[in-house]
Amino acid sequence: MDRDEEFEERTSAAAEVRARLRGRGIAVTGAESPEDLVNLLSAVERFEQAVEAHGGDLMVDDLKSARPDDRHFVVPRRAQREAVRAYIGRIDEATAQLRRHPPQPD
Repeated sequence: MDRDEEFEERTSAAAEVRARLRGRGIAVTGAESPEDLVNLLSAVERFEQAVEAHGGDLMVDDLKSARPDDRHFVVPRRAQREAVRAYIGRIDEATAQLRRHPPQPD
């Protein structure tokens, strides 16, 4: 694989990750590195797994919902100009807090 193909592949993968994050309501600026995007998506997915493990509904408990069932099940919103690594840290903290949150009854 030559450099142009590798660059094109990385650019395409980064665009796909940005689209997946935006689809979840996560703010991305376009200035994030591909590595930061992957780490951010991983943090969001860990949070979502914790939500599901506690009986949350990702279709209702998301950033785009006006009335989530439980605000603990909504991933934190990224602040304007917040560094991606700081945001990942806040998501990881919310995930840790969620693991201590009582599960939703069935």
